[in-house]
Amino acid sequence: MRSDRPSLGLRLAAWGGLLFLHFPILIIGLYAFNTETAGFSFPPKGFTLHWFGVAFARHDVLQAISLSLQVAALATLIALLLGTLAAAALWRRDFFGKESVSLLLILPIALPGIVTGLALLSAFKRFGIEPGILTIVIGHATFCVVIVYNNVIARFRRTQYSLIEASMDLGADGWQTFRYIVLPNLGSALLAGGMLAFALSFDEIIVTTFTAGHERTLPLWLLNQLSRPRDVPITNVVALLVMLVTMLPILAAYYLTRGGDEVAGGDK
Repeated sequence: MRSDRPSLGLRLAAWGGLLFLHFPILIIGLYAFNTETAGFSFPPKGFTLHWFGVAFARHDVLQAISLSLQVAALATLIALLLGTLAAAALWRRDFFGKESVSLLLILPIALPGIVTGLALLSAFKRFGIEPGILTIVIGHATFCVVIVYNNVIARFRRTQYSLIEASMDLGADGWQTFRYIVLPNLGSALLAGGMLAFALSFDEIIVTTFTAGHERTLPLWLLNQLSRPRDVPITNVVALLVMLVTMLPILAAYYLTRGGDEVAGGDK
């Protein structure tokens, strides 16, 4: 009788691949609690929370965290609005050039970050816009829109349009149909898309390098710390924070969307 369980060798290979991918992250997390001040001495000399207090007492760290949170929140809001509207338009109507529009929406996430950053910087200079928080938000929104669009359009495609037609036939107006039919079906997709967009924006560095000007987000702060070996313990703490802030929303988004087939009117 054939078993659906993977073989022992396949499971070991899978766990080995996961360990290979996450081993550097585990090392950073381990050394964030190291009592030693001289970088990466092995093995760690002890366990302490001292460096967390030192890191969160520094003004430059708090300022970088605050800026990254502001930028990520604004970019996510813009992405939720534009990505949802774009998904609704492309799902609702068939028109000439629809596939081309869909490709153009997805293209920013496929382009190398350095190409996107250079293009945005050139456009800002062309229109006389000085680099700052606004330019960072615009830069991040260009690829965050793609994340939201992909989540929402996938959920739309699993929702039968007959539900909306039935709602309208029963006397509901456009707003009532959106509120009671469309939005409940999109809820988890919007939340997951927003979480993914926030995580992607929070740790973005390539596009930010070209659009930040004199502003310094948390990833840029970490990049600058590479030339300061005496601050390695603090750098490890901040790096661990960045990994947690980006990892937890991604895990939450995964759990929110893995049951996406079970939507009202979804295909069985």
